[in-house]
Amino acid sequence: MAKRPTPPPSAPGDAAPRPARKSGRPTSAKPPRPRARPPAKDRPAPAAAPAPSPAAAAPEAPAPAPAPAFALPGEEQRQMIETLSLNLARAAMTAQAAIAEAALSQADRPAALSPDPFNVGPAMTQVMSGLASRPDKLFAAQADLFNRYMDLWAATTRRAAGEEAPAAPGKDKRFKDPAWTENPMFDVMRQSYLVTADWMNGLVSSVEDIDPRTKRRAEFFTRLLTDAFSPSNFLASNPAALKALAETNGESLVRGMQNFAADLERGHGKLKISQADYGRFEVGKNVATAPGQVVWRDELFELIQYDPATETQREIPLLIFPPWINKFYILDLQPENSMIRWLSSQGFTVFVCSWVNPDVDKADYGFDDYLQKGIYRAIEKALEQSRSEHINTVGYCIGGTLMGAALAHMAEHGDDRVTANTFFAAQHDFAEAGDLLLFTDDHWLNEIEQQMDAAGGVLPGAAMADTFNALRANDLIWSFFVSNYLMGKDPPAFDLLFWNADQTRMPKKLHLDYLRSMYGKNALSQGEFEIGGIRADLSKVRIPLYFQASREDHIAPMNSVYRSARAFRNADVTLTLAGSGHIAGVVNPPSANKYQHWTNPALPDTLAEWQAGAQEHPGSWWNHWADWLHARSGGWVPARDPRTGPLPAIEPAPGSYVKVKS
Repeated sequence: MAKRPTPPPSAPGDAAPRPARKSGRPTSAKPPRPRARPPAKDRPAPAAAPAPSPAAAAPEAPAPAPAPAFALPGEEQRQMIETLSLNLARAAMTAQAAIAEAALSQADRPAALSPDPFNVGPAMTQVMSGLASRPDKLFAAQADLFNRYMDLWAATTRRAAGEEAPAAPGKDKRFKDPAWTENPMFDVMRQSYLVTADWMNGLVSSVEDIDPRTKRRAEFFTRLLTDAFSPSNFLASNPAALKALAETNGESLVRGMQNFAADLERGHGKLKISQADYGRFEVGKNVATAPGQVVWRDELFELIQYDPATETQREIPLLIFPPWINKFYILDLQPENSMIRWLSSQGFTVFVCSWVNPDVDKADYGFDDYLQKGIYRAIEKALEQSRSEHINTVGYCIGGTLMGAALAHMAEHGDDRVTANTFFAAQHDFAEAGDLLLFTDDHWLNEIEQQMDAAGGVLPGAAMADTFNALRANDLIWSFFVSNYLMGKDPPAFDLLFWNADQTRMPKKLHLDYLRSMYGKNALSQGEFEIGGIRADLSKVRIPLYFQASREDHIAPMNSVYRSARAFRNADVTLTLAGSGHIAGVVNPPSANKYQHWTNPALPDTLAEWQAGAQEHPGSWWNHWADWLHARSGGWVPARDPRTGPLPAIEPAPGSYVKVKS
């Protein structure tokens, strides 16, 4: 093919070469439009040329070139659009690469054990059948939904006409950004969602003549579904996320997709949403820092004795049994909210049982092992170290369930070493144990058993974390999904959420027995739970007991704890109801001046009756408990130094077991 001839160079005096056309411009110039000229007689005579001046004699500056017809308003705007486009592309590529890598990492793993592990399908089938059997009720529900939407559109129309002010922001934290109410489009989107979600949940709840637990399962997963489809969970319908996208030229989304990729990598191909800045905390460095010594260690626990904070201490020491589902340092996060430090400052000798993070070698450990090798051995060693004949104990959550069974076992054998016991958020009667009951039917338990078999005989820590997160999906899943991924924010440096993610494994035998005996059969409150060779009878426990429940607890609901307190019908029971939930209701130091608590010396048949006669007090319940504990802890003795006791100090608190990761 012949080459295009090269034009010769311009000679001096020739017209300047025409600038090259910009890409995208027309390739041929349009002819100029002819301009009409007036007749000669009407044209004005040419004016005389003025005399040249020095300034005029100087060569004129070239006139600025006219702006191209398709030019953007300015260079700055062009750069902003280019940056936004590049960041959107980067975000998309980051997400695609992360998803592809996750798919590859999951390719060699076995498929899910069941396409419906929570057995939702049969529950929803029964709900739909119940609705179909009552067409009048279904028609009424449809009419109700229609009327709600008509009211919504009427209000929207009035607002558009200026006849009605925007609705006041609600209490739903998902829609706290002002744009959800100030912008008419997002306001309609928000209200439409709330109308539909409330209608769907109400429709499922209205079904009659089906098994209550089946209905509850359908209600729970309908709520999970409606929570997932909130417009706040999608970039295109979240005004706060869109604002962040515009203000950062897309960098917020890039950071969000980087967070997304990091969480996929951390979960080895499964999305493991970060709830805290895990790099900001280290056990023993800036959490779990109360001074003390490990004075005993065996295959199941480390016994920690904490340094005294007073010159004298109560004669009877205090031994705390935390849940083995979590690590004990929820009671020792920071100095300002450490219950362990606070108890030491009140003059108590504090021991804590730090459970081992069990591996496959503990797969066959059950309640008998945790009773004999855990409760009894820890009591024995704490008494030996403190040179005391009696001890007071605390059982927190599932640690309290075990402690209740242990007290019944002690009562059966005339063992009076425990003088008084306290329960934090602990259940013994599981008839009203909340939404966790949904995860304990035979179908789900078979799934759990297969999952533990696949892991070698232990339940991975992440499994329980996922279950607990599902109980409060908006707070523990979707809020972080929006913040981390849509907004591109870094997870907060929050000690409690760091602890919450520091999960432990659980032995197969122990965990299955717990789920089947407690949640499945409610055996402990019925006197049918076997432990240590006997059937535990809670009515035989006669020592003083202090129960703490929390009003908003979703793991150990207050009504369940109240029923548990009444199950010890021959004991001297004191019950306190705290504000907040399963963690903040317990870990609430007096210095924080937060929440409130209620007391009532009586223990009537129902929680409602107890609440009707209860007295409300501002702030923490800790002082009320300390007064109760002081009255049952004997006289004062010289402070006990863990380094000078009969048991040799092994290493400083918090020990080694608490640092083992799952």
